[in-house]
Formats: sequence, C-alpha cells, structure tokens
Amino acid sequence: MVRKLTHYKLKLVGFIALTFIIFTLIQVVFKPAFMLYNSQVYGNCTTVDYLQVMAHGLPMDFSIAGYLTAIPALLIVLSVWLRKNIIAGLQRIYFLLASLLISFIHVIDAILYAFWGFRIDTTPIFYFTSSPKDAMASVSPWFAIGGIVVFLIMASLIYAFLKWSLVRLPEGRGYLGDRLVASLVTLIATAALILPIRGGVTTSTMNIGQAYFSGVQAINHAAINPMFSLGYSFTHTQQAEKEYRLLDKEEANKLFEALLDKTPAGGDSAVYRILNVERPNVVLVILESFSNKLLHTIGGLQNMAINLDRYATEGVTFTNFYANSFRTDRGLASIIAGYPAQPTMSIMKHTDKVEKLPMFPKVMQKAGYDLQYYYGGDADFTNMRSFLTTAGFERIVADKDFDVKLRLSKWGVHDEYVFERALADIKQHQGKPYLKIVQTSSSHEPFEVPYKKHSNKILNAFAYTDHCLGNFVEALRKLSSWQNTLVVFVADHQGGYPEQMDNYSFERYHIPLIMVGGAVKGSGKIPFYGSQIDIAATLLSQLRLPYNEFTFSKDLLNPRVPHFAFSTVPNAFAMMTKDDSVFYDCESNKVIISKGKETEKTVNNGKAFLQKLYDDIATR
Repeated sequence: MVRKLTHYKLKLVGFIALTFIIFTLIQVVFKPAFMLYNSQVYGNCTTVDYLQVMAHGLPMDFSIAGYLTAIPALLIVLSVWLRKNIIAGLQRIYFLLASLLISFIHVIDAILYAFWGFRIDTTPIFYFTSSPKDAMASVSPWFAIGGIVVFLIMASLIYAFLKWSLVRLPEGRGYLGDRLVASLVTLIATAALILPIRGGVTTSTMNIGQAYFSGVQAINHAAINPMFSLGYSFTHTQQAEKEYRLLDKEEANKLFEALLDKTPAGGDSAVYRILNVERPNVVLVILESFSNKLLHTIGGLQNMAINLDRYATEGVTFTNFYANSFRTDRGLASIIAGYPAQPTMSIMKHTDKVEKLPMFPKVMQKAGYDLQYYYGGDADFTNMRSFLTTAGFERIVADKDFDVKLRLSKWGVHDEYVFERALADIKQHQGKPYLKIVQTSSSHEPFEVPYKKHSNKILNAFAYTDHCLGNFVEALRKLSSWQNTLVVFVADHQGGYPEQMDNYSFERYHIPLIMVGGAVKGSGKIPFYGSQIDIAATLLSQLRLPYNEFTFSKDLLNPRVPHFAFSTVPNAFAMMTKDDSVFYDCESNKVIISKGKETEKTVNNGKAFLQKLYDDIATR
C-alpha cells in the first residue's frame, strides 16, 4: 500500500514535469517554423544556425513553459481532493485556451516580423485597438484569411496533442494523511517552476538579452520567444523610471547637459536666417515612408521623386537628417512635440503624458497662427486625434470629411484629394498667418494608387505622392501669398523602399528634410546632423519664437549647438554625428555596428540621451 501511494505521488510530480516538457517542446518547434516562414531573412542559414537558435532560445522557452505549466500544476494539486472528471474538464478548457494563445501569438509574430523586423511587443496591440481597420489596411483579405486558417490549424494541432498527452490522471488518492502528503509534494513541484520562470537562482532574472549569441541581429531575433517578448513589453512599458538605467545618474546628467541646445530665449546671432519674412505662412507636408534614396539630390534614384528633387535644389536641404524611429506615431510625436521616439513604448498611447508635452503648433498658435491639419486616413488611429487636439489643432480634416466616393484607398482618401482640400482652404484663407500640416498616406502598403508611371508597385506609389505634392506646390506658387509662404517637406519615417532594409542600419533612418517657398531667401545644403525632434526648435527659431521648453530639440541652423541624430528601434538606439556613428543594442549591451574613431564617446552620449528621455517620461 505504501509503495502504491509513493508511486501515485511520483506520477503526480511526473505529470507536472511532462506538462512542462511538452510546453517547452512546442515553443522550440516554433523557432525553425518562424525561420522557414521568414525565408527572405533566414534563407542562407545553415543547420548549425537553426540548432544554435533553438539552443540559445531554450532558457526563454523554459520560462514560458513554466508560466504555462503553473495552472495545470495547480490542477494536479486540486486533483488530490476533487473528482477526476472535474479536473479533467478544467484541464481541457485550459489547454484549449493555451492552444489558442500560443498559436495566435506565434502566427501573428511570424507575420509581423516580415514587415517590421523585430519580435512582437505591445506595438501592434496599440495599433489594432485604436483602429482595427487601419491596422489591417496593409494586408490583403486573402492574406488575412490565410493567416486565420493557419492560426486555427496550429491551435487545433496543439490542442489535440495536449489533450492526447496530458488529459489523464493517476488513480489512488488514499486516506487524508496520504492526500496531505501528496498535496505537499505537488505544491513543492509547482513552486519549483519559479526556477525556469525566472531563469535560475542568480540575481539576474530572465530577460530578452539572454537569447543573444550572434553578431547577426536577425539570428538573435529568431532565438527570442515571442510570448516572452510580448509579456516583457507589457510589464515594462509602465515603468519608465526603471527603464534603461545605462549609466550612473551623475554621469548621465553631465553627458546629457552637453548635448542640449542652451540658446537663450532671445535667440543667437550665429543662426543662419533663411527666411525673408518673420511671420510667413507655414505648410508642413509629412510624407509617408519617404527615404533619401528616392531623391537624386541627396544620393538616391534619378527620375523618381522629380518634384522633391527640384525643390531640394531650389530651397534648403538638410543632407544628414534622420527619422527618430520606424512608425508614424513615433514620427508625429518627434516632429510636432520635438520628443524623441522610445524603444519600448509610444508616447501617443499615453494621453496623460501627451497633455504635458510642449508642441510647436501651440507655440505658433499663441503667436497668432491659425492651425489646421489634413489627413486622408482615420484621425483616431493610434490616438492621433487626441494628440493633434492637444497640439492646438481644433480643425482636423480626415477621411470622414471627404465624400464617400473619394475614400478609395485602404487608408482612406488618396493624396491628390487631400492636397486639393488643403489648397482650397488656403485660397480662401484671410487674416492671420496659418500653419497647415498635410500628412500623406498613399505611399504606404499596399501601395495601390490611381497612377501609373513605374512598373515597380512600391516606387510607383512614391512617384504618385511626389506628383501630387508637385501639383500642390505649383498651385501655391501662383497665389499672391507665395512670397510669404514657407513649405517644409519631411518624412514620418522610412519604409517601403529600399525593400528589406535592415532595422540596424544607419540608412534605415536617413530621410529628407527640405524647406522651400517664396519666404525662403535662397538655396543650399545644410550638412549638420539632426533628426525629426529638431524641427520644432529650428522652425520656431526662424520665426523668432522661444523654444526653451523643448528640452530634446535643437536648432539645426545654429552652428554653435551640438549636432547629432538620434533614432530608436525596439530595445536599441542609434547615435549619428559627423565624426562617428553607432548602433547599440540595449538587450545584449553591445554595439551592433559602428563607424568612426570615438565610438565609445558616442555610445555613452546615446546612453545618456536615452536614459534622460525615460527620466523625463516618468515626470510627465
């Protein structure tokens, strides 16, 4: 009898161990599946690469398996006291839910990686919950249906395997004393799951960086467990004051101070003045996904963005200008608020913090400017409407303000109609100067536009937007107000072309910034390094308006201030200067790519800048 009860206890513990092993195997199997699906990235990988990915990702798979095993383990504890059929029913329900969750996260992660180049975090959830229609605009219906079918097949297979292998319980619970002992043994076994969950007994707990082993970032990404990545993102986006503690506090403060534009409110006589007038009308065109590679004047293709190329020659062009991140919501916050993009979050998601940010349109509004914003898509996508309203835009023209027959794009209204609407309002405008921001959307996946010039679908979409903005500017040029107008062109981020651009490449963030118009004195190229956060200080400086509250922004036309560009991608940052540039991975704490002689200094400056950014977020 004693032997039988001991065997029973061992079977209970063995059931917990078997559950853990099976959940681990499921996570491991998904790794080569992920790499095979993303064959355009991993097509050259060897068998050794696959084995190393699975081996180095195993601790993280153990961690997720530990989490997934916790509930079945507790059910085993309860099985000592409850009827077998009740526990079996609860097991089936849990395994069904677990199968759906595992399949959903892994399938979505594999699909998104092809578009974004990083493992899943809270970013897609933010996009989808703010506007499901826009979040799916880049995906064809058949692609979405295919994804759903694969998800259901995977979930069914996982559930069938779990049900076949795990939904059964050993017999023979014994008397009260035996049950108490069995409960204690299974509770100890359940508590032991904390070891794989936290990654061992050392002071450091499981983190994404532990999967990194290769000099190739894509291979490191393959080793990451997407369920862990998503959970890690959820638990860290609300702890800004604890994120990115990369340097000693005093050192970070000292380095950060040296990076700031400390120009007094009255301005600096060294600033290059490019305007003929003090209070021009300002038209800011935010170009969806445009890259410097589309403009021949700054080293790109010929005969592609022919109008932008012409304006780059006619006006002032910033040749070393960079996007602060990789998505529109990050780009808008950088441009309008002069606020750097974050690796682990989007500030636009946090409306309470957005309300405390400075916004350059609001400064212009206080100086007498009339504000209006134009966008052909859904203004509620990624909290855009609340962000723009906070920035001072009480009049926002979006998709629903156009006739339904014009909403022909998956993103809403094609660019030509958005420009036409802005032009019509400009023609009717009277009185005080205006700031009008036009945000384009046609040069975005799926790149379907009413225009045919290039056989390449992606390049054709960019050429279409360039054609539309050319018509818009030439119409502005014919107005009597042209001599009092400044037109600014800047991309929200780079995307689409060049295709399959590596997220960890400096060129991935190199975008155009062009200023043209009758209010501009002349033409020329500005070589100073900068990024989207510097537009606020630069523009306000030209208007002779104060920009002291824009902590992270600097005047690109002031040769006396530090000039650098700063960009972020999930868990990494880039810092570019005229002397050297670095891309630093914050998970592995390693420089991914560098050029120049004083890269250690640049790395520390980047660390300080990022650390102080999160200090600032915590106070908002």
